[in-house]
Amino acid sequence: MSATTAPATTGGVLAVAGVYGLQGLGYAVIVTALPAFQERTGLDATGIAVILLGVCVTAALGSLTADAIARRASSRHGVIAGLSLQAVGLVATAFSPGTAVLAASVLLYGLGLGLIDASSNMQGVLVQRGRGTPLLGRFFATLTAGSIVGALGMAGVLAAGAPAFLTLVAAAALQLAFLLVCGRRLSRERAARSAQWSGPRGPRLDGRATTVVGLVILAAYTVDSAVSSWSSVHLLAIGAAGALAPVGLAAYQGGVLAARLATDAVVRRLGRGRLLAIGLVLGVTGAIAVAAVPTPAVAIAAFAVSGLAVGALVPLAFGLAGGIDPARSDEVVARVNLFNYAGAILGAVGVGVLTDVTGSGLAFLLPALLLVAAVPAWRRAPA
Repeated sequence: MSATTAPATTGGVLAVAGVYGLQGLGYAVIVTALPAFQERTGLDATGIAVILLGVCVTAALGSLTADAIARRASSRHGVIAGLSLQAVGLVATAFSPGTAVLAASVLLYGLGLGLIDASSNMQGVLVQRGRGTPLLGRFFATLTAGSIVGALGMAGVLAAGAPAFLTLVAAAALQLAFLLVCGRRLSRERAARSAQWSGPRGPRLDGRATTVVGLVILAAYTVDSAVSSWSSVHLLAIGAAGALAPVGLAAYQGGVLAARLATDAVVRRLGRGRLLAIGLVLGVTGAIAVAAVPTPAVAIAAFAVSGLAVGALVPLAFGLAGGIDPARSDEVVARVNLFNYAGAILGAVGVGVLTDVTGSGLAFLLPALLLVAAVPAWRRAPA
């Protein structure tokens, strides 16, 4: 089955990049605001963890909703719905008077997050195909840059003595302004299916191919969640000074950003298959180094190597997903995107449980094992 895609304009490429950037900014803002909400509502760490787990669940529902919207209209409508829900969730979170309203507001934001998560990748796959050159690496680099801007913005607001809710309101305003100014530039395409379908959903997708590519997403986001949640804990456990503990995450994010900026150029030079193999090897090497060498300098370097791996693997995996069945790429991307949330839970919860049992170092072997399980995806990657 083939699929034709209209050439992507420069305005369309920039609009899709803007969606990725706003996604990263919004998530960073709401996560960095949690301590302020914790203080305001009296929630303990367990309560916050339960809310974040709920965000993963509603985000998964949002990803499934994005598939339904894309099949009936287009992924552009999913972006519009997702950014709108995120904006409402951010504002509601900012002014939530108590725990129940806070939880409901954050869960509403999570639904929008899932819609954007899937719809932005659908848009990215369409625009990359229409442009005829790798773009997903730079799109994901924009997401990372948006996260950095959101975190720094929150830090600046708090340093100035202003309330955290101002940053959430500003992020919501940016999202709505983007829709008004740039929403029309997003791709209006949807996969052409009906002529070749035998039923309401048509022939079955290649479930094995979807699962194999999904394992790359699962492994990459397990690494991402593990490092984000437990790198500081691990560094403190192996004797790092308190001021040095956050450097592990900074090194990791630096690796992610560097890899995403370079991925498109490296794909053109080496091909997806070789870069995928390099990414898997780097990921396993980083995780094993964290487990095997309990010294702060090595651990920080290993987290940076893990960042290089994740930065390349995620855009590569979504590019592979878009090629499984080009005429139904929206549906494939939505399904593969679900592995994202399973990885986030495994990295945060699974590595946390193992840390209590085996220690923080050996717990990082879980991401290594999942990266090894993703090796079959290498055979599906074009040279």
